[in-house]
Amino acid sequence: MTMQIALVLLILAASIVFLVTEWISMEVVALLVLGCLALTGLVSPNEALSGFSNPAVVTVWAVFILSGGLTRTGVGNIIGRYVLRMAGRREVLIVSVIMLSAGVMSAFMNNVAVAALMLPVVMDISRQTGLPPSRLLMPLAYGSLLGGLTTLIGTPPNILVSNALRDGGLSPFKLFDYTPIGVIIMVLGTAFVALIGRRLLPARDVAKESSTAGHHDLRDQYELQERMFLLRVPSDSVLANKTLVESRLGSLLGLHVLGIIRDDRTELAPDPSTVIQAGDRLLVEGKVERMSEVKSWRQLHAEGDSVDIEALMSGDIHVGEMALAANSSFLGKTLNEIGFRNRFGLNVLTILRQGKPRRTNLQDLILQGDDKLLVQGPAEKLDALKKTPDFQDLEPVSISQLVNVYKLQERLLVMRVPETSTLTGKTLKESRLGDALGMRVLCIIRDELSLAVPDPKEQLKGGDRLIMLGKREDLSILRGLEELEIEQEALPDMSLLESARIGLVEAVLSPRTTLAGKTLRQLHFREKYGLNVLAIWREGRAYRSELRDMALRFGDALLLYGPRDRLRMLGREPDFLVLTQEAQEAPRLEKAKVAALIMGCVLLPVILGLVPIYIATVVGAALIVLTRCLTMDEAYRFIEWKAVFLIAGMLPLGTALHKTGAAKLLAEGVVSMVGPFGPVAVMAGVVALTFLATCFIPTAALVVLMAPIVLSTSANMGISPHALMMGIAMAASASFMTPISHPANILVMGPGGYRFVDYLKVGVPLTLVVYALIVLVLPYLWPLK
Repeated sequence: MTMQIALVLLILAASIVFLVTEWISMEVVALLVLGCLALTGLVSPNEALSGFSNPAVVTVWAVFILSGGLTRTGVGNIIGRYVLRMAGRREVLIVSVIMLSAGVMSAFMNNVAVAALMLPVVMDISRQTGLPPSRLLMPLAYGSLLGGLTTLIGTPPNILVSNALRDGGLSPFKLFDYTPIGVIIMVLGTAFVALIGRRLLPARDVAKESSTAGHHDLRDQYELQERMFLLRVPSDSVLANKTLVESRLGSLLGLHVLGIIRDDRTELAPDPSTVIQAGDRLLVEGKVERMSEVKSWRQLHAEGDSVDIEALMSGDIHVGEMALAANSSFLGKTLNEIGFRNRFGLNVLTILRQGKPRRTNLQDLILQGDDKLLVQGPAEKLDALKKTPDFQDLEPVSISQLVNVYKLQERLLVMRVPETSTLTGKTLKESRLGDALGMRVLCIIRDELSLAVPDPKEQLKGGDRLIMLGKREDLSILRGLEELEIEQEALPDMSLLESARIGLVEAVLSPRTTLAGKTLRQLHFREKYGLNVLAIWREGRAYRSELRDMALRFGDALLLYGPRDRLRMLGREPDFLVLTQEAQEAPRLEKAKVAALIMGCVLLPVILGLVPIYIATVVGAALIVLTRCLTMDEAYRFIEWKAVFLIAGMLPLGTALHKTGAAKLLAEGVVSMVGPFGPVAVMAGVVALTFLATCFIPTAALVVLMAPIVLSTSANMGISPHALMMGIAMAASASFMTPISHPANILVMGPGGYRFVDYLKVGVPLTLVVYALIVLVLPYLWPLK
């Protein structure tokens, strides 16, 4: 084995490890592979960058734009809704029609876009027919994947396989070369799911059919009834005449106020600025046990003596003032988004803005260019902060500045933990004292020792004196919350939670979202959209606590409650997909015929062999934007840039495998193992390996890696390269076995309430059916010799 072969195999192995483990995002892995190949001389610089101009990459992004045009103008929706009207109410027929409808559209549209487009339609069918969504949504995802097998533009692996043949000096696949085997697999795969596979789907209604109504009921799915209770506001309550946001019921206790009952009238989904009145009964959703936490906080004894500011600067603890650098990456972000406390191990005491100190709700304050931050912490942490390019001008601060400029003494409180307090033995994090009224524990004085900037894992002890940053007058809020009277007996009818003005719906992150990995707190979701997130459904279970700090994932289902006009506004946001037709953004129906005509004009010259597909799709994408079927901004959003960078970055690895002889070496290994059993065994082995790899490796990257090995194997054994390449195209696109094997599978996971094992139960048998069809039928359509 030469050094070059060993080096390229090492890069191949490392890239597979990173793609499987997802330690690094897949597009970054691809770019690192590209760089390593160029720096080691395995490919020339021009070859390293050739992926970005490769016809396959161009075709992929152009097809994304064409698919977006059909989606945005409602062409796919029109077809889907028309066909689904024929389904009737029989489950077998409904599943069959959903899968075939999705399959036909996926032949010419991106399959993830098709799944997203039909998701609200299928949810409406679920509500109308009483069939649980879990019986319909996985067939929808699988139907869109099966449809992608039927044409050249149905899925990126098909395009990449055809391009690999062209690069190898062989005739590439034409637009409908995939159709014979693809249609057979789609029809028989649909029959399997409709007749057998649906019986393997979860029998539970994730939505647990209501005992009083035979349809999908979100209130039952998320078990809202079990977590709802009434809070009565006493006549002398300090909360009277305060707004809901001032009451801190949401931020402090994580309770959602769904309605206010006043004088026999119920105001549903009240605005945060709604004023509470004495005698109000608040209908809330959340953990009733949270009310007991108020009692533990109230056990803290507020000491009246003034705080010695020097306690904040004892020993190795210093206080300094710093400014944001002009090009700081933290501009426009909050301290919470930055994770400042955990990241730098320092407290932010105050933010000086335009000469005025800001001392409350600092975690959610968006940082601006002229802000100066007053920070407290160990000297070594402050020294490390000096070297951070996001900050500049870190200067020490005197006690007189803390008093006269920052007026810190006005917000410092001393709270003592009684010996009998239920807080003793709890860590600072468990006590949630940092959440209480936005207060922060700056220092713990224990046995004459001072623990400044205490670790969140520090356990509280009886007799501890806590120096906290907060407003003394806000302590009355705790008393007001403690005095609220809990009622759990006289709950109103849950069906009254919705009205013509107020709705309860689910939403998921759209395939084009930029919000994955961000929390509701970071998004300022409640303030921005005016909606309550009551629960998040993830991997088969509902999460209803600590939602503000849960990082959102693609595939999550969010239970939203609020005004229907706000829900419709959310439906127009490109980051969300609201799972009801009512809330969908109105398509540009007046452009539907134009988009369909453009798609026809793209396909016709390709079918006739007059124009290469990569030229036809680029012209079609330009016409889609030129005719205003899509705006340019929308066109950019419809392109799956991760897939584009992944393919462009990994293509040079295929070139390196071929140039160095590594592909030939791997192919000889395949031939030595299965070659003696004949061409069919070789094809079966290659297809099986591809199927297994789809569970771990992105399909586009998998095809790029497999293509040179398969081409070398076919040359060594004298097997038709077209037959083997068609086999890996079918296997790579049929990613049924796990939710992570394809975005379409993840998209339906939340709304369907699926668990990982549900995909194995249906996906593995379906994969075996498709595998058998490829092995049995493909040699007749594409002879191996």
